[in-house]
Amino acid sequence: MSKVKYKYNPETLTYEPIERGFRYKLRRFFTFSLSSAVLGVFYFLGYSYVFDSPQEKRLERENSRLQSQYEIMDKKLQQIQIVLDDIQQRDENIYRVIYQADSIPNSVRRAGFGGMNRYKHLENLDNADLVINTSEKLDVIMKQLYVQSKSFDEIIDLTLRKEEMLRCTPAIQPISNNDLRRTASGFGWRIDPIYKVKKFHEGMDFSAPTGTEIYATGDGVVKRIVRSNGGYGNHIEIDHGFGYSTVYAHMHEFNVKRGQKVKRGDVIGYVGNTGKSTAPHLHYEVRVKGRPVNPAHYYFHDLTPEQYEKMIHIASNSNQTFD
Repeated sequence: MSKVKYKYNPETLTYEPIERGFRYKLRRFFTFSLSSAVLGVFYFLGYSYVFDSPQEKRLERENSRLQSQYEIMDKKLQQIQIVLDDIQQRDENIYRVIYQADSIPNSVRRAGFGGMNRYKHLENLDNADLVINTSEKLDVIMKQLYVQSKSFDEIIDLTLRKEEMLRCTPAIQPISNNDLRRTASGFGWRIDPIYKVKKFHEGMDFSAPTGTEIYATGDGVVKRIVRSNGGYGNHIEIDHGFGYSTVYAHMHEFNVKRGQKVKRGDVIGYVGNTGKSTAPHLHYEVRVKGRPVNPAHYYFHDLTPEQYEKMIHIASNSNQTFD
């Protein structure tokens, strides 16, 4: 039985029962409901703040696993980078050296990614530093792998062309000199025969009578034929490909034409005494990518080790050149 509440009426000096209509009951209902809802929300938020829900616990476990996997992947990427660095070193210092291929600079191998921030979408993650760092390492390794792959494609092509490369390498002496008596002056600092000052001699001189046959030292194409009264005098330059070229100077006559293909051992001309020359001889140069190198390093096709040592000794003893 519901309680009946009374209120005192001072006019009648009596207690009169309080009438509660529908509006009162409706107001009480909404007040109770609102209070209950507010209290429920408060309890829910408090509970959620203190205790994790099953879904949150599951997400935390998943995040923990993902972080562990990222850390493992980061360590593996470091190991991969070490292996890749070793492969790049072998590529630069062995393979590309053997085939006389151009070096790939580190600025190309380790080039970054310019333009906009590629990792901006990762900056709001809880473990942003770890994720971004791992992503950067992965991108860099992928770029390096691409460059290395292209490098190996080039090395494979050079390997397939190795036989052709061997034919084109200037590997014999430019004149008949089995007894080495025609070896005159070698590569390096020598006394200029005219100006009597030290000057770097960029080739080798072979003394021989005018008209002695001159041979192409490797397969190639005649790039230049020059007739001149100064400097190298009458001379020929042959492009052998693969970065090799040879120069034959102070010639008397030519036996080839510009653009003509020649093979190792072909007679390309004859010894002379033209240009800045003090006696009949052949000045012979080997150039690798346009830079003069010691021709004596390339006589492996027609000299025994003993002959090679003897030639080096003779060439180094001569302190004055013929040109």
